[in-house]
Amino acid sequence: MIVLGLDPGLGTTGWGVIHAEGNRLRHLANGQVKTAPAESLARRLAHLDTMLAAIIADHAPAAAAVEEVFVNANPQSTLKLGQARGVVLLAVARAGIEPGEYAPRLVKKAVVGTGTADKAQVHAMVARLLPGIAIAGPDAADALAVAITHAHHLASARRLG
Repeated sequence: MIVLGLDPGLGTTGWGVIHAEGNRLRHLANGQVKTAPAESLARRLAHLDTMLAAIIADHAPAAAAVEEVFVNANPQSTLKLGQARGVVLLAVARAGIEPGEYAPRLVKKAVVGTGTADKAQVHAMVARLLPGIAIAGPDAADALAVAITHAHHLASARRLG
């Protein structure tokens, strides 16, 4: 099964695609969609949507997962993150996929073993779980971690079902 993981952000949205077969995982692709801060919010969101549609078309995932929003101290930042997350959810839903949604602490716990892991620890464990890959950046590493979390949850659900 091909699984797409997404780490939403207005400035940078990370994405990662893995192939999951039971507990065996294989990296397929990863990257970051960046938007220009000088552009209007509407143009940035439209660019994000266009790029996500292309990624979904290129990789044809059967499953997808999105990291949930965490609340920043700055309400404006939280609102912008929420708008980007809405575009991410829309792109996945438009492709006919019901996305899994995971809190950042749950992703960290699933991949690293502790919900308080930092970005460097997540990046290191993703590199260990998917050896030999070039990770496009911290947001792509987070997206791969979301995909890994979703793949594990899907495998557990199949075993229980």
